[in-house]
Amino acid sequence: MDYKKTAISIVELVGGEGNVQNVIHCMTRLRFNLHDQSKVDRKTLEKVPGIMGTNISGDQFQIIIGNDVPKVYNAILENSAIKMDSKSKQQSGKKQNPINAIFDVISGTFTPILPAIAGAGMIKGILAIALTFGWLTNTSQVYTILNAIGDGAFYFLPIILAVSAARKFGSNVYVAAAIGAALLHPTITALLAAGKPVHFLGLPVTAVTYSSTVIPILLAIWIAAYVEKWVDRIIPSMFKLIFVPTLTLLIVVPVTLIAVGPLGSIIGNWLSAGVGALFDHAGILAGAILGGTWSLIIMTGMHYAFLPIAMNNIATKGYDVIMPSMFMANMGQAGATFAVSLRSKNKSFKSLAMTTSLTAVMGVTEPAMYGVNMRLKKPFIGGLIGGAVGGAYYSALGVKYFILGGNAGLPGLASFVGDTFVLAALGFPIAFAAGAVAAYLMGFEDVEGEEEQETTTETETSEVDTKPELVVAAEKVFSPLKGEVKPLSEVNDPTFSTGIMGQGLAIQPQEGKVVSPVTGRITTIFKTKHAIGITSDNGAEILIHVGLETVRLEGKHFTAHVKDGDFVEVGQTLVTFDMDAIKAEGYDLITPVIITNPDRYQVIEPVKQGKINTREAFLALQ
Repeated sequence: MDYKKTAISIVELVGGEGNVQNVIHCMTRLRFNLHDQSKVDRKTLEKVPGIMGTNISGDQFQIIIGNDVPKVYNAILENSAIKMDSKSKQQSGKKQNPINAIFDVISGTFTPILPAIAGAGMIKGILAIALTFGWLTNTSQVYTILNAIGDGAFYFLPIILAVSAARKFGSNVYVAAAIGAALLHPTITALLAAGKPVHFLGLPVTAVTYSSTVIPILLAIWIAAYVEKWVDRIIPSMFKLIFVPTLTLLIVVPVTLIAVGPLGSIIGNWLSAGVGALFDHAGILAGAILGGTWSLIIMTGMHYAFLPIAMNNIATKGYDVIMPSMFMANMGQAGATFAVSLRSKNKSFKSLAMTTSLTAVMGVTEPAMYGVNMRLKKPFIGGLIGGAVGGAYYSALGVKYFILGGNAGLPGLASFVGDTFVLAALGFPIAFAAGAVAAYLMGFEDVEGEEEQETTTETETSEVDTKPELVVAAEKVFSPLKGEVKPLSEVNDPTFSTGIMGQGLAIQPQEGKVVSPVTGRITTIFKTKHAIGITSDNGAEILIHVGLETVRLEGKHFTAHVKDGDFVEVGQTLVTFDMDAIKAEGYDLITPVIITNPDRYQVIEPVKQGKINTREAFLALQ
């Protein structure tokens, strides 16, 4: 690759130097913050030699390069006036859009607590089925205990949310939990439910039920973060341990009871009632609109705004009717991509469409949406139509969603366990078929064949022909992590799930330690310590990428135990990381383990599935 030529082309095709606010890089891709993303010539950019693909994540435009990304990045700095590299430059940029900031808070707060909510919701769904089929009665002791297990997370939701929100806002999690506990205290609950006027120091306290609510506690902990920092500044060091939490509680709890709680409760009830009224009165139309626009909503990041509403619905009603539209939107996009695989004449693109259709059915839609449907435009519209049909079907029949969290594809069907489960299951093929038929009938301008797309000059052919062939010996790659083996298709990042970076597997870690999977040399350990490149003694090039988007942590919660150029043995510790802290900040820790030179092997196949320990055989290379 001519790094200088590639760098110059990239700068030109992202809209020129003047369009670049900031550029950094991680282990595999360049990450641009641009003034205007509409100036990017994405189609031409993806044809530049050395570029594997592009992706948009929030405000960031990403160019996937692979192992050569540091060289391309340096070439950009050397051959342009762009000199933005580092955290200080990022921090000096423009402030985050307020809407994006709100969505970031919602996402970062709700993501860590989803397992608890999903587990409790599953129990409530199973109980609903047990009651429907007469396996249990609602007066039995078994039902009472199981119902408490399922209801516990929802009744005490303010305390769980308080802890998560405190981590997001950077305040003391235990003080936050104490605030939530005070609002749910039986004495306070009884006082507010008595129907008599309540006052605190002469100020009226509005009667609000805080159990199972979302917005009041989020507002309370947001205020608590500022109060705690203010108190901390004015209290002498020797008294901080006692007086900072004491004053924070004495200020925040009364303020919440008097002003914040009632306001938050009103906002939450209005949102929930508004959406409920839309579905009650607009019915099929409401479902069609939401199902048909959900893919667009996800692209803007606005889907996070629906999380508090859905959670409030599940907590108060036991079910939700909003989130099912997301499943229908995903099935519609999967169906549209399937139609592309049937109509495309380009063999490689046909194969890509078929593969990404299957991953979309399993709930990973980015490869299908960005790599196929949006690229061809009309199939994306076909997918929206499929989502609209599925959403209308769900609304017409009153399909209910009981469990918040998990996968929004076929594996997430368990979220519908309840009295409308069969109707929910039928919606999947309906939306898929509608998207497929719409996209097939609308047609599209096919991707050009590889012969038409790529022409090679005599000089380039000569260079390729004279490259020495590297012979790599067969070997086994051992697991670098303790956890559960997952296929790459389950990784929610198209760079990995579509095989752009190479072949391999992923591991959902159960322990925060990465060890060497081979005997060899550390070729690269990124400065943020979240990604490691290793070349084995036999020539296998391996990338271990801990988590998704963890480059944003800038090394926080990671500790490196090796450096570039170190020789390592199988099982030697490379990196340790704080799993709980990283999860608390809202990051997915699924770890792709990629063979980045797969063209040197005839077969790359998994050796073990399911649970795996470090130093167990993981991949076989032949």
